[in-house]
Amino acid sequence: MHLFNQDISLTKKSPDVFETKISKNWSINGNPNGGYLMAILTNVMLQSSHKKSVVISTATYLAKTMPGKAEIFIENIGLSNHFDRWQARLIQDGKEKIRAFGTFSDHQDDHTEKRYEKSAPNLAAKEDCIQIPPMGEYTVYENMDVRLDHGCAGWFTGSLIDISEHKGWIKFQNDRPFDALSLLLAADAFPPPVFTSQGMIAWVPTIEFSVNIRNIPKTPWLKCIFRSHFINNGIVEEDGEIWDENNELVAISRQIAQFRKKQTKPA
Repeated sequence: MHLFNQDISLTKKSPDVFETKISKNWSINGNPNGGYLMAILTNVMLQSSHKKSVVISTATYLAKTMPGKAEIFIENIGLSNHFDRWQARLIQDGKEKIRAFGTFSDHQDDHTEKRYEKSAPNLAAKEDCIQIPPMGEYTVYENMDVRLDHGCAGWFTGSLIDISEHKGWIKFQNDRPFDALSLLLAADAFPPPVFTSQGMIAWVPTIEFSVNIRNIPKTPWLKCIFRSHFINNGIVEEDGEIWDENNELVAISRQIAQFRKKQTKPA
């Protein structure tokens, strides 16, 4: 079993209650990655749904979640001919930490209508991009190969640009194929785009995150672009697109996060 599959695995305690163990393997500075946590919750709903394709997954992060045991309570909130909708609540230490909503369908390849008004991002070759190295408690980069286009990687050395945009490549380190659940992880595996304009001093914990799955990738590498346009009232948004190497759109995302800068302690 691949590490990702192992780390989103579940134990069913009753028809609407599951237990899981949140892993340290997909962390950002010691905190479990939001896309990884969303994958766990979506996996619970998917296993319970009558329909087996993920259309939309949305999560609201209510409190900090830590590695360790957690319970997930699920509820069906709507079933129609086309969609099955579920709610999931992650409880840890007696407190609700995340509430998620999932929309599922029966997958059908419908090529009768297709229109892309945007194209896949134009990226430097993989070998010319800058790979994000494993850094202590940033364990997600031990398991995901994330490479930033050189045009947006200057913040590593303090060289900032005028736009808040990250683009680059991503795959699993051992070439595990992407599926719907791992696309949720991919959609949150890049650093926040505001790093390119504000530097790494920014603190951007996620408030709400939504991912819409359009296609299952046919290639191990994915092309990604994430962009923030507005910072005000302590809030920043992040819009993302994920494409495969065949220039097929596989997912779009929208993330809302807090924006704060670390306070400098007086000398």
